Amino acid sequence: MTVIAEATTTYAQRRQRAHELGQRFDFAQQPLTLYLAILDAQERAFERARADAPDREDLAAYAVRTALPGVMEAAVAAGTEALREATLLRFHHADLEGLIEAWLDGDEASGTDTFLARASTQPLLEALPELAAQLRSADASDRYCPRCGGLPQVAVFPETGETLLTAQRTLVCSRCANEWVMSRMTCASCGETSGAKMPILSDVDLFPHLRIDACEICRRYLITVDQRKDPRAVPVVDELAALPLDLIAAERGYTKIARNLMGF
Repeated sequence: MTVIAEATTTYAQRRQRAHELGQRFDFAQQPLTLYLAILDAQERAFERARADAPDREDLAAYAVRTALPGVMEAAVAAGTEALREATLLRFHHADLEGLIEAWLDGDEASGTDTFLARASTQPLLEALPELAAQLRSADASDRYCPRCGGLPQVAVFPETGETLLTAQRTLVCSRCANEWVMSRMTCASCGETSGAKMPILSDVDLFPHLRIDACEICRRYLITVDQRKDPRAVPVVDELAALPLDLIAAERGYTKIARNLMGF
């Protein structure tokens, strides 16, 4: 049986951790600077969505009206030159509601379209779990988010506070930020359970609390954050800073189950 875990991070915690990691790692400064700008827009959208409670039929239009303008402004202010140009192009010429509906439907899109749709819509789904639940199809695998049917973004071993208590592994949804429990010995992509087929890769000097959980069967991987080794870690933020681990996985032919907000 799938167990839904209680969400553990707030926008304030994400913001603080992004500042900390951006100062610690030069290679993560640019994406985390953009993330910090996006966070401000997302928090405003989150709070407004909780007050307005839009329905599913109006979700794309609501995201375009209330969340997308702030995300686009942040992308133009803090993004790379390529992202700024692509964002302005989308603003003037794209079907913005269609762009968001496509992301909600799980359709593949360009990196910029996915970035804009995800950054705008994710905080709305996070704010309104009942709305997110309407996205899950009846035949979705139990390896997908039990709330919205999204793919897992990152795995977590939470800090328990008990030295003799083994932490359960939780997964964080890439679409609605819901958290749920899954066996640590199961591939989050294909369900493989043989430890011999699931190598662990890491750089303990750079990231003592992070690792890659890969699978030789499906060739997918997930970043795992161990909060027992760093209780200050915020999974969705630390995963953004794990660029060297993404490179290690790519060099070995693995593909991430779900790319993060920055497209890594």
